[in-house]
Amino acid sequence: MSEWAESPLAQLATFQKGRKVETTPFDGVGYAPYLGASGLEGGDDGYAATRLAVIAKSTDTLMLWDGERSGLVGYGRKGVVASTVSKLSPTDKIEPKYLYYALSDRFDWIQHRRTGTGVPHVPKDLGRLLKLRYPKQRAVQRRIASILTGIDTAIEKTEALIAKYLQIKAGLMHDLFIRGVLPNGQLRPPREQAPELYQETAIGWIPREWNVSTLEDLLAPLPNNIRSGPFGSALLKHELVEDGIPFLGIDNIHTEHFEPEFRRFVSERKFLELAKYKVRPRDVVITIMGTVGRCCVIPDDLDLALSSKHLWTMTFDSEKVLPELVCWKLNFSSWTLAWFRRAMQGGIMDAIQSSTLKTLQLPVPGIEEQALIHERYLKISTRIRQERELLKKLRKQKSGLMRDLLTGKVSVKVEEPEAVDG
Repeated sequence: MSEWAESPLAQLATFQKGRKVETTPFDGVGYAPYLGASGLEGGDDGYAATRLAVIAKSTDTLMLWDGERSGLVGYGRKGVVASTVSKLSPTDKIEPKYLYYALSDRFDWIQHRRTGTGVPHVPKDLGRLLKLRYPKQRAVQRRIASILTGIDTAIEKTEALIAKYLQIKAGLMHDLFIRGVLPNGQLRPPREQAPELYQETAIGWIPREWNVSTLEDLLAPLPNNIRSGPFGSALLKHELVEDGIPFLGIDNIHTEHFEPEFRRFVSERKFLELAKYKVRPRDVVITIMGTVGRCCVIPDDLDLALSSKHLWTMTFDSEKVLPELVCWKLNFSSWTLAWFRRAMQGGIMDAIQSSTLKTLQLPVPGIEEQALIHERYLKISTRIRQERELLKKLRKQKSGLMRDLLTGKVSVKVEEPEAVDG
């Protein structure tokens, strides 16, 4: 088992703060990538003149020194160090990548010790204040860094795959809601190729077999098929309880995602009093305060819950329209977003009125074609959900590995022994 040591950061790395230099969005002779806040995370901060600049090597760890995210670190970037960033070059006691992970693990610790009354920044004496644990054997350090790099690579690949699938989904759904699906499962030819298959309507060109309906005409023939509330004295703050029937808010409603983590509840008695605000499975819910316009479908397994005044909750006629397709149009349809903007007279949308929702016009395919569209939607949405679940699992796994490997709680074996560095 490798011996461990603990040293102040100043004994493990040398610091050099970046300087103010000439920057440009374009590459050129005498310029290199500019490594600011975005550059630390692999983003693009443009380019900067290398003359008189502080230059980072691929083995340096970069730390954001000033700003709200100060303490954030990045690794493996070559370029010009921004004036808000410090370059940490490892000494011979520590492996470069191990230093990066050790500092990543102390982000919260650094954030809690930031100074500055205006713009927060890392304490100037961080090298003295922060002590890091590390195996004395460099081979063990390399092995730990290799394990963590492996899971970082898996995380990056999963993130890239999610981004790819999201792009595919956006393009696919755009085509599906303009061209639809033929009985053979294929998209209709575009209007440019087969104009006879389309008709012009108030909301644009749609397939001839489709209708245009207002949202109100698609609601189920039930009492309170669109509702928001309770308001005023109908439900007072002290009537909320710690356990009972969930009372939904904007924190539960996200774009195409229902968050089943409940923070507010009402008693069964209060629920019965406010029964007209009951949420039904497969209702479509849209936020009308806070972050306005986020929309999702209530899952089938949520039998009892109340909606709040911050939401519009809608029950649709399943013989006319599938809730998931209405939800997608409310979230992403260019026609819907333009309608909301007009209702706000071009301003920032700070609420949605019932009249705005009810009079919204939507293209409506036949229910059989909706089922084919929904099948395509489910296939790509399921794949994205699976990748997101994997990403969540990988991040949790990385957190556990960081905790175990960087403290020596779990020992790491190396194939070849190595002399202990002094």
